[in-house]
Amino acid sequence: MNKYLIGLTGNIAAGKSTVGQMLRELGAAVIDADALTHELQRKGTPTYDAIVTAFGDSILAKSGGIDRPALGAIVFANPDRLRTLEQIMHPAVAIESQRRIMASPENIIVYEAVKLIEAGRAAMCDAIWVVIAQPDVQLKRLMHDRNLSEADALTRIDSQPPPSEKVKWASVIIDNSGSLAETRRQVEAAFQASVASHG
Repeated sequence: MNKYLIGLTGNIAAGKSTVGQMLRELGAAVIDADALTHELQRKGTPTYDAIVTAFGDSILAKSGGIDRPALGAIVFANPDRLRTLEQIMHPAVAIESQRRIMASPENIIVYEAVKLIEAGRAAMCDAIWVVIAQPDVQLKRLMHDRNLSEADALTRIDSQPPPSEKVKWASVIIDNSGSLAETRRQVEAAFQASVASHG
C-alpha cells in the first residue's frame, strides 16, 4: 500500500491541531509543521542563526533562545517582516517535512501546516483538509487560550488570507465552530472515506 498524504490546514484558532489530534487517534501519523518550526528555531541551528541575523537580538529571550511572542508581535504587524521570516522558514520546514514523510512507517500520513497552500506544498498531498471556524469563535479562542488582547487577536486573524482562499483547495472541509463531538463526527466520516478510497 502506497503512502496516502493528507494536507491539513486552516487559519489561526480554527482548530487544525484539534483535528490533527483526532486523526492521530484514528491511526494516522501526524507531522506538525509548527512543531518542526519550533525544533528548527532552536538555538544553535542554522535557521536560528538566520532569524537572529534578519531580526536582531531584540527577539531573544534571556536564555538566548528565540522569544516567539516577541517575534510574532513583529511579523504579524508587518507583512514585509512576515515574508522575511517565511523565506527563512519555508525551505527548512519543507526539507525536514519531506524527510519525515519518507521515514514514516504509517501508510496514511497527515501533514499539518497553517501555510500549507501559501508555501506551495499542497501539490505534494493526495487530499487537502481545511478546518474552518466562525470568526467570533476564532477570536474567543485566541483571547481565552493564548491570553491575547482583542486587538492582538484581530491583528493575527487579519494577517492571514481569508479562509475562502484555503477552501478553494479543499477535498474535505471540517467545520470546527461547534462542539468537539460534532467535529469528531465529521473527522471520523471523512477519514473512513479516505481509508476506503485508498484501501
